[in-house]
Amino acid sequence: MAKVSPTRKSTVDPEEISHFGKDSGHWWDENGPFAPLHRLNPARMSYLRDVITRHYGRSTDNLQPLKGLHIIDIGCGGGLVSEPLARMGATVTGIDADRKAIAIAKDHARSSGLNINYEAASTDELQGQFDVVLALEIVEHVASVDKFVDECVGLCKPGGVIIFSTLNRTPKSFALGIIATEYILRWVPVGTHSWKKFVRPAELAHALRQAGAAPQEIRGLRLHPLRQEFEVVENDIDVNYFMVASNPAASGKRTKR
Repeated sequence: MAKVSPTRKSTVDPEEISHFGKDSGHWWDENGPFAPLHRLNPARMSYLRDVITRHYGRSTDNLQPLKGLHIIDIGCGGGLVSEPLARMGATVTGIDADRKAIAIAKDHARSSGLNINYEAASTDELQGQFDVVLALEIVEHVASVDKFVDECVGLCKPGGVIIFSTLNRTPKSFALGIIATEYILRWVPVGTHSWKKFVRPAELAHALRQAGAAPQEIRGLRLHPLRQEFEVVENDIDVNYFMVASNPAASGKRTKR
């Protein structure tokens, strides 16, 4: 379990927390402001399970394929990812800088009979390491991508796996990730994203290498507009994508920031 330490300079962007905090009470409303996360969660959870079990040489044939693994869900919000991970047997820590979201997550986990360690904290405040580090739909909201990635790598045990998901900075992501979702479909409130903060895969991979991690795999997350469903694909990373990296059993090779 990670311990909270005295904070250093944080990667938290207060404006982002304020924006999301206004909707914290609606995390588990499938038709509310977090509806896109509910829609993408089936594809996302299936991919996460497959990546983690493959990394650790496990089978997906049982109900708890992640049993015994310690996982941190950074930017966990109301627990949309943390809860399925716990059901798959993982020991889960979820952190978020939004205290309202953490309160919602704790209440929902309690009512669902799940034991999840939720903390109102940011990556720079934590001490400890995990088998799996998840930073999903969060890197495009932080104040410093390089510093945040470095902190994520620092939270991963040697030999562990780190998984990011984020939005690519392309004309297509501006059209679909902002214009369509915020102004046409009205899936999320206007101002949820800033296209300038979207992260190109090359930038994320560079930050990971600088932090001492080894990028291994990239996959796209593609929306089918008519069905309003997502699928993980190999060849379309223009809008949403996953990046998987390993933390080598190395010793002090991380770049200090």
